[in-house]
Amino acid sequence: MSTTDNRFPFTAVAGQEAFKLALILSTINPSIGGVLVSGPRGSAKSTLARGLADIMFIDDARIHPFVSLPLGATEEMLLGTLNLQQALNDQQLTFQEGLLAKANNGVLYVDEVNLLADHLVDVLLDVVASGINIVERDGISHQHQAKFILLGTMNPDEGELRPQLQDRFGLMVELNNQYTIEERMDIVRLRETFDKNPQGFLSDYQARQHELAARIHTAKERLSQISVNDSLRRFIAERCHEAQVDGLRADIVWYRAAIAHAAWQHRSALSKEDILAVEELVLAHRRQSTKPAAPPPPSFQRPPESKGGSDDKEQTMEGDWGKMEPQQQKATYIDTLPLISTESYGRKHQRKESIETRCFSTRARGLQQGGGKSTNINHRKVHWFATFVTNIDSWCRSKCIKRLRFCRSNASQAILNIVLLDTSASTLNQGLQASAKGAVLQIAHSAYLNREQLTIVGFGNQQVDVLLRQRRSPKLLEQWLNTVSAAGGTPLREVISHAHALQQQQYRANPELIINTYLITDGRTNQSLEGMSLLGKVMVIDIEQAVVKRGKGQEIAKQLTADYFALPAY
Repeated sequence: MSTTDNRFPFTAVAGQEAFKLALILSTINPSIGGVLVSGPRGSAKSTLARGLADIMFIDDARIHPFVSLPLGATEEMLLGTLNLQQALNDQQLTFQEGLLAKANNGVLYVDEVNLLADHLVDVLLDVVASGINIVERDGISHQHQAKFILLGTMNPDEGELRPQLQDRFGLMVELNNQYTIEERMDIVRLRETFDKNPQGFLSDYQARQHELAARIHTAKERLSQISVNDSLRRFIAERCHEAQVDGLRADIVWYRAAIAHAAWQHRSALSKEDILAVEELVLAHRRQSTKPAAPPPPSFQRPPESKGGSDDKEQTMEGDWGKMEPQQQKATYIDTLPLISTESYGRKHQRKESIETRCFSTRARGLQQGGGKSTNINHRKVHWFATFVTNIDSWCRSKCIKRLRFCRSNASQAILNIVLLDTSASTLNQGLQASAKGAVLQIAHSAYLNREQLTIVGFGNQQVDVLLRQRRSPKLLEQWLNTVSAAGGTPLREVISHAHALQQQQYRANPELIINTYLITDGRTNQSLEGMSLLGKVMVIDIEQAVVKRGKGQEIAKQLTADYFALPAY
């Protein structure tokens, strides 16, 4: 990279002050752990990231590369692997550097990190934490320095990054593209000026660029000289405790970011102002619910029966329930719920094995046993190292490969469980809400054991609420679930529409995703689902406890072409 690259200057970008601050702090102290940026397209994410690399070059004459990690990157591309050309031509095992080595001393930019394979994100964040990439694969052992500023971007409309990975990014910024008319005009004007005369535009901002680089350089030198009072350490610990963050990573990152901010502000001692200035950057993706536990619900009283005729009762099936105040019921465990089986998709859910144990010879798969249809090897990835080892004699004699060996395709497949939980007031009758929560717990527990994704959507009080955002199913859910209240009417059509939109969004992001949808309801609604549908496998779990059911559970299941299961009466 050179300073003559026609990149839009960092200091010329209008707005996005929080994002700029996060990038600057990560440059001052890379041990903060990188920046995760959540926001829509067109909000200057990549422009600022590329501009940061230019600022780093001004500060230090060494090359500071800007490396983009493509969405379809493999583990070999990221970490590095065996140099095949050397192995073929010279029979030597040498290491070929990957993107992590190329990004050393620079910026590694991962666009749409939420769509990147989880195991690649895990590997990436491990290297960020250690600053060293250690490779033990394909018969080679190698390690090299990999110190870079990690910048990951994501569009929340295309799916969330699981919380365990979010937490490993040091700072997070949530952007929006809500610009004023004046701001839009200024941004377009600046871009037009840059496009007409890039060199002239860069010259105009050269002084500002150098000033920023000098200030960052000074902050780096001051970093180790910042003194910290124990009362401020306690303040950070107390705020992390109040935010109910998981683990201690938030405390450590907050301390490092606050120190970097103090150095940025030319201070010799950490102040509370520095701590508060970076609070949202540290806690935005770590903060848990801080709502106090609700008091025990009052004893249940059935709403008065309507005095009208039978027609009036049918028309007001949920009207009286809607007048009740929100109430809570604790979950009652259900152990008879028949969950949706993934085998119905023709695939088995199994854990990923190491690449060495996933090798097989084409000869071992019966390719020479009479010509029947074998596994579709054309779609499998060749494991070159194993292939060379197998064919070492024939290759040395005649440069011929007689048998290919392949990586066994990973049969594990992402599974998302969508739970649509009826939280209308009618489910308070006879402890139905408790049974519904018990069904949720069983679904969640099964998803946890199988390492599946889970999201819970509540529908009641004439509104649809996402109670649990999509994530790996948590181990403990009961205490949180017991705080969910029930009230009001049943917006059934609205929740089906919401679920359908969610399913379409998930399939666009991952066409191979398996989606299981559970609709847990007492069926007490006047709404029809005619013309509506859900994708994937669907099960309606009827929680109504009555010999003669007044609800429409079976009818709903029929309209959705879903499996139907009625909870047994207790």
